[in-house]
This record gives sequence, structure tokens and C-alpha cells, in this order.
Amino acid sequence: MRAGFPGLGTLINVVAVVIGALVGMAIGHRLPERTRAVVTDCLGLVTLLVAGLSCVSVTDASLAAAVGPGVPVLIVLGSLIIGSIVGSLLRIEERLAGLAGALQTRVARRMHSADGETPDEAHAARERFIEGWLTASLLFCVGPLTILGSISDGLGRGIDQLVLKSVLDGFAALAFASTFGVGVLLSALSVAVIQGALTVVGVQLGSVLPDAHIAALTATGGLMLAGIGLRLLKIRDIPVGNMLPALVVAPLLTQLVVVIRG
Repeated sequence: MRAGFPGLGTLINVVAVVIGALVGMAIGHRLPERTRAVVTDCLGLVTLLVAGLSCVSVTDASLAAAVGPGVPVLIVLGSLIIGSIVGSLLRIEERLAGLAGALQTRVARRMHSADGETPDEAHAARERFIEGWLTASLLFCVGPLTILGSISDGLGRGIDQLVLKSVLDGFAALAFASTFGVGVLLSALSVAVIQGALTVVGVQLGSVLPDAHIAALTATGGLMLAGIGLRLLKIRDIPVGNMLPALVVAPLLTQLVVVIRG
């Protein structure tokens, strides 16, 4: 499917997330707590499934050919360690929580949703907002469809991948918003910024990353999604926000290995 203009695929994706989130918010209050809890468990399991599919990229033939056998796992490990150290020093998780909390407070004030809330209820609402925003943003913005689809759109090669991603994200947003509320709605902004930026890069530079670098990034992102899945299932509260720099480190580390081998 040819795009009418660069960025159309991202626009469709953003609209799908917004519609899905609004529908989820509309029906969410009608669901009992036990139903919302099991929905969250289902989302956690599916997130682990998506994470597993992304992690398989560590076995990608182009990555093994570029860095050598056995090295891809070390690249992913190194990316996560370096990225997490940088993220923790920059306190990314804490800053994201502060930013999300400020946004949640502003949105709550406009929607008058904070009227009559106790401090505990307000804190729970803030935590739910942060979890929804971070979880949905990572789920929607990390993966091969995000990168390849946005670049393909920027290159004028079509928006088929982003249309497929839009359908998946729309249903995911509906499910997430029924549990996490307005935080999922604002994840559409994350989609617009990240995919929009990748599309612009595709327009300007033609090709952003070789297949090997994309595979390393995707596998690293897959493990981060696994962390989100564990958080959703309440198994372990992994500070995934602090791992975000790993998405930048992965292709850089891959390139370093390629240069050393060359």
C-alpha cells in the first residue's frame, strides 16, 4: 500500500491507539476489579509472548554474519548492562515517573477525576497512569514493525507494515486502557514522536540501520518487554525505564564489533 505522504502510516497508528484507548476507557469502569485483574494478567502473558518473538532476533542470520557466532547474545547483554547503568545514573525511571505524574495531575484536573479522592486513591491513580503510559509506550514503540514500518514509510515503499501494526496497537490500547485508563491514551504521543522521528530519518537518510543492527536493537527491546511482562504479572518490579538507553547502545555496540572484526 503506497502512502499518500510520508508519515501517513504513523498518523493511522496514532488514530488507532487513540480510538482503542477511548473505547477501553469508556468500558473500563463497567468492569469489576476481578475482570480488570485477569485482563492485566492476560496482557502480561501476551507481552511476554511479544517479547519472546522479539528476542528471537538474537538468532538473526544477518546479525550472526556481521558480528560472528555467539556474539549476538553478548551484544544484547552488554547493551542492557551499559544502558541500564547510564539510565540509572540519569534516573530515567524516576524522571519518567515525575513527568507522568505531572501529566496525570493536569489531565485529572481537567477531567475533574480527582474530586473526592483520598491520598491513597490519588497515589493509586498516579501509579496506574504511569504504568499504563510506560507499558503502552514501550509495547507500541519497541519492535521490528516500529522501525521497519516507519523507515519504509519514509522511503516511500508503502505503509503496509504500519497499517498491520495499527490494528494490533488499536486492540492492545483498548485492553490496556480498560485497566490503566488515560495513561494509555497519552501513549499515542509517544507513538507520534518516535515513529514520526524514524520516518523523518528515513526520508532524509534513506536507510537508517543495517539488518544486523535492527536485529540487535529488536532483541534488546524484546528483553525490555519481558521486564514489562513481569511487572504486569506482579512477579518483579523491574525498572525498565532505566534500560531505555540500551536501545541506543545496541546498534552502536553492534557497529563497534563490526569495525573491530573488519
